[in-house]
Amino acid sequence: MVQGPRPAAAAGRLVLLAVLGAGVFLAGLELMVTAVALPAIVPDLSDWTQLRRASWIINGYLLAYVAVMPVAGRASDVLGTRRLLLAALALFTVGSALAGRAQDLDELIAARVVQGAGGGALVPLATAGASHLFDERGRPRALGLIGALTFLGMAVGPFVGAAVLDLARLEGPLTGAGLAGSPAMDWLTPAWRWVFYVNVPVGLVALAYSWAAMGTDTPRRPGRVDLPGALLFAAGLGCGLAAVTWAGSPEVPGGTGGLLALALASAALVALAVVRGALVVDGFIETRHFADRVYASAVLVSLLTGYGLATAIVGGAVFVDRVLYGGPETQRVALGALAAAVAAGAFLSGFLVRALAFRVSALAGLAFSALGLVRMGAWGPDVDLARIALDLALFGFGFGVTVTPRSTAAVEALGRRAYGAASAAVTVARMVGMTVGLAVLTQFGSNRIDALARIVGDPLLRDTILPPGLRGRPLNDGLVVEALERWAAGQAAEIMSLLFLIALAVTVAAIVPAWLLGAGRPRRATGDGAGEEADAAIALQARPGPRSRSDRCAARGWPARDRRS
Repeated sequence: MVQGPRPAAAAGRLVLLAVLGAGVFLAGLELMVTAVALPAIVPDLSDWTQLRRASWIINGYLLAYVAVMPVAGRASDVLGTRRLLLAALALFTVGSALAGRAQDLDELIAARVVQGAGGGALVPLATAGASHLFDERGRPRALGLIGALTFLGMAVGPFVGAAVLDLARLEGPLTGAGLAGSPAMDWLTPAWRWVFYVNVPVGLVALAYSWAAMGTDTPRRPGRVDLPGALLFAAGLGCGLAAVTWAGSPEVPGGTGGLLALALASAALVALAVVRGALVVDGFIETRHFADRVYASAVLVSLLTGYGLATAIVGGAVFVDRVLYGGPETQRVALGALAAAVAAGAFLSGFLVRALAFRVSALAGLAFSALGLVRMGAWGPDVDLARIALDLALFGFGFGVTVTPRSTAAVEALGRRAYGAASAAVTVARMVGMTVGLAVLTQFGSNRIDALARIVGDPLLRDTILPPGLRGRPLNDGLVVEALERWAAGQAAEIMSLLFLIALAVTVAAIVPAWLLGAGRPRRATGDGAGEEADAAIALQARPGPRSRSDRCAARGWPARDRRS
């Protein structure tokens, strides 16, 4: 019988898990942190007429983040996780340093693409790494922690960004030190540069520890990485992001026709990537994997719940802004409750999935999410912030509870040799669902709410919505302002209520694939060391006598390379 891991080895695994968690935390953080810094970045590197181009500071990161995930997941199965994880950490760290050093918008956008490629690769690599580090008993908790830290990074991004902007004001100290006008002033100021610089020391420490502790690589399987398929997918995603960015703007190139062309190009390119995956061996999107019912169901649950997550995040912020007329602090309180609940649910799901079947865990999470969306659909202009925070937390907790059952079901459905591909597919599906949700919110939510402002600004249209006693009065009249704000808030609440109910329908649709996850639970380690799923690290630790370098690395918690593959 194979013995359990020694305390030192177990501690080594936990430290490595912490390093992996730090990587995905920073990657998630950078998805959201720049939104807070954007008002400081744009006037420093350009001007407000370039705001739409500056939006690619965020979109460029998102594009690279999502596009590289399947490539990294597939490559980790073929080439091994260790070297790719080191490369991803290095890429993210270098991209962060370049972003902090950028002197114009183009440099910053290019650096964010580099940073996003590293950050996006970290997510499937960390998931695959955690899957290799732990046996079937510990894997669900490890994956739950990785998922929790990913969402926690996204959640605290705005708070971290605001804190960095407040603390990293070095102009005064540098000037006092006689460094005004020196290269140091250009490199270290203004404060927004530290939104990116803070990643550098953490990235270097994670890189150094990973290099020293991981030792040998994970098992590989024969195959190749389909770069043409990856380029098709990335191009399709880029067109989709461009369409979402330009939606509703009078400045869109080519007008409505140009917007439609971008949307059609996006759909066509992604479809080509899917078709290629069906026609070639080891395609970028391995369609043969979808023949497995559990794997296909896990990916579909991730896609549908991603739609709901985007609706809750963006819809919650829009509701607070346009219905309650709340400022950034109010938005952060509401979204902070959502994000904290997602992280808590994801962490707890790592324990729940051991006691409950995949199906039961996922359905329980969907029930909480649906309850939250039902309550969000009933929001009106008079709703208070406490109710908003509670309802967003209900949704977020439910979403978090679905994280581990769908992730664990997917990776166990494909087995040890495809952990990377499985984890990448689940994550990409969630991001695609979020992108679709964002597109719907932008096109049918934000744009319609923005149209309310045009009605208020037109004297003829304005008089049609004002009570007879207020018609013809100037716009700066206090009673007129109050009446118009009340009307606009009511209209905006109705629009958002419809969007929340659409998200509810999408969440309810996820019940079917969640049910198809089956009554299985995470497989338990047999302890005999036999088969592909045996825990190589624990088996190596049980050998008496002198140990090789591979044995020592396994004792640290990283399984030795399978030299037969």
